[in-house]
Amino acid sequence: MATRALSASRTLIPTAPRYLCIWLEHVLRAITPPRIREFPMSDRRTFVKAAAVAAATLTLTPGNAVASTVESDTRDARAYYELRAYRLKPGAPHTALDAYLEKALLPALNRRNIRNVGVFTQPDATDGPAVWVLMAHRDLASIGAVNAAINADPAVVAAGADYLSAPTRDNPAFDRIDSWVFLAFAGMPRLEVPLMTAGNQPRIFELRIYESFSELKALKKVAMFNAGEIELMKALKQSPVFYGQALAGRDLPQLTYMLCTPDRAAAAAAWKAFGDNPVWKALNADPQYADTVSKITSRFLVPTSYSQL
Repeated sequence: MATRALSASRTLIPTAPRYLCIWLEHVLRAITPPRIREFPMSDRRTFVKAAAVAAATLTLTPGNAVASTVESDTRDARAYYELRAYRLKPGAPHTALDAYLEKALLPALNRRNIRNVGVFTQPDATDGPAVWVLMAHRDLASIGAVNAAINADPAVVAAGADYLSAPTRDNPAFDRIDSWVFLAFAGMPRLEVPLMTAGNQPRIFELRIYESFSELKALKKVAMFNAGEIELMKALKQSPVFYGQALAGRDLPQLTYMLCTPDRAAAAAAWKAFGDNPVWKALNADPQYADTVSKITSRFLVPTSYSQL
């Protein structure tokens, strides 16, 4: 039915050149919602009027039509995140790892439209040194494609040779790599770059991990964030970067999120205001959200000189 309705554009504007009618069919197909495409041919005037309203929302050029469709399909899509921890032996240098991340991995990710990649260290880590890398992907397939192929990219192999090829058993570039995959929360479906990053201002990032003893309780904690905690953190200028429900990795079930503040004093003041806020108090007193977290881990991270966050 949709094909018949769209092909009617040739008869609805009979004086237009054939190539223009064909192009218009493609535009209408791209911008017309499915419910409009299914109008019966007996109601051509309604179809044309509805399609015209849809077309009026953008300049009718093929490029804009495609861009509008892509934006409509993806603007509410929830991102997937991969968080890596490159574990290091105490006292071991990580110059080869840093060079690989800065000169090979990040440029290759950017070429694949994976941008705003965060790279961090934790100066006061109690569980050993590590370099943390945060990547935001448009879908789960992107994570698989990147992990399967990126280190076979000739440009990555060349730029990351000291990391990929030079290390030996006695002199490795890292100890082990931990990796987690997350689905973004509905309340904040995509990564948000803090204003402090855009202005290149001094900043620290707090990575918080909430573990649960029950998978259902873990889902309830995600719902609690979506019900008001996320918006409260934004209002208190805690600058959330991402919220993710862990799908794979260590210490499941858990959720992880990241905040950004100028320094630890600002972070402490924001948490004090958060705990005193009536929105938080109401959520915390709601029985459905009781006993959802069994362990909280907080890490204060600093961005590397080449981090994009």
